[in-house]
Amino acid sequence: MSDLSLALWSIPLLLGLVLLRMPIALAMIVVGAGGGIAILGTPAMVLNQLKTLSYGTFSTYSFSIVPLFLLMGQFATLSGMSQALFRAAEAFLGHRRGGVAMSAVGACAGFGAICGSSLATAATMGQVALSELRRYGYSGALSTATLAAGGTLGILIPPSVILVIFAILAEQNVEKLFVAALVPGLLAAGGYMLTIALWMRISPGAAAVKPRVAWRARWRALGAIWPVAVLFVAVVGGIYAGIFTPTEAAAVGAAGTALAALAAGRLNRATLGEAILATAQATAMIFLIVLGAGLYNNFLALARLPQEAAAWIGGQAVSPWAVLWIVLVMYLVFGCVMDSLSMILLTVPIVYPIVATLDFGLGPDEFGLWFGILVLIAVEVGLITPPVGMNLFIINRLDARTPIGQTYRGVLPFVASDLLRVAVLVAFPGLTLWLVRILG
Repeated sequence: MSDLSLALWSIPLLLGLVLLRMPIALAMIVVGAGGGIAILGTPAMVLNQLKTLSYGTFSTYSFSIVPLFLLMGQFATLSGMSQALFRAAEAFLGHRRGGVAMSAVGACAGFGAICGSSLATAATMGQVALSELRRYGYSGALSTATLAAGGTLGILIPPSVILVIFAILAEQNVEKLFVAALVPGLLAAGGYMLTIALWMRISPGAAAVKPRVAWRARWRALGAIWPVAVLFVAVVGGIYAGIFTPTEAAAVGAAGTALAALAAGRLNRATLGEAILATAQATAMIFLIVLGAGLYNNFLALARLPQEAAAWIGGQAVSPWAVLWIVLVMYLVFGCVMDSLSMILLTVPIVYPIVATLDFGLGPDEFGLWFGILVLIAVEVGLITPPVGMNLFIINRLDARTPIGQTYRGVLPFVASDLLRVAVLVAFPGLTLWLVRILG
């Protein structure tokens, strides 16, 4: 069997191991190491490669941003900012049809701006908003679907851990990626709110309407979220203004959220230890997946799969736009069986060199930003796509009364909103790039 054939057969083998519930990191290590041994002919070369890969990857300064953003999310959860965000959004939107659900989406967008993790956003806002949704008669399907979809804003609204990983893999500018993600993130939040409004129009009796809040109370609720605004401006604004590097901004954000948690009286020795332990566990999980993906992608590079695939596609009379849509559909399908981080780490080193050679009428830098946001949105859809949408399971565990089947059906309109947004951003790249062009 040729090296190229070996690489091609490794893909269904890897997916098969994942479907058999082998942890994705272990599956990539097993397949990558096995393929490397088959090509190099000796385990010693693969073990030496593993040693140099581990040091070369994790000694990279850029990766230090990951635990810092994760720690920032832990402190943000402790600080009570999630409750303040939900109360502020509810004060302005709660009196509308579907307003409490819309408030949950708005609060998820705000929390995503200081968290950077989809799962953390979904879990935190689920604990905050689920009881209020139930109080006003929202069905289990609409409640859980809203919170699962809203949680995806945690990786789209900057700062985002997944965006940082993509930037490292594709050698893109983190600052510009954060700016490029802002408009699509706001479009996502608006699309989810529109989906809720259409749901309520079709089923007017699906939930009760909350009484209107007086303007004095609205301004008071809005004033309570000033730490979120300050942290967002400090982190994202500081990065783009050149005041901080992304890693320094993450450290500033972690320190700021820690101070907010301390001021709220929720940070003590016990909760600090829990936050650090949770951050260490999440970082270890991410880094193990990074190592597995690196080993597997080294095997594919030895087999020259990315180069051969790029040459083959370049020799076909296929429109670049058709190739792009095939790639995005691939991400949507992979999202049904694989978590978002694994998808990014596994596919970007293979896919990006292929699509980067195609002509979309954009410069290399702008194409990298645009493609990165499209990939992020496709990954985001995977988080709420049955049967393995991670956000669906997170929310379902918080609401044991709602069968998972109802959550699956309830999330379909939100998936449709996401797919429509992907189509719009593919058709109009300027929507993603205009803020970068203005600020650049």
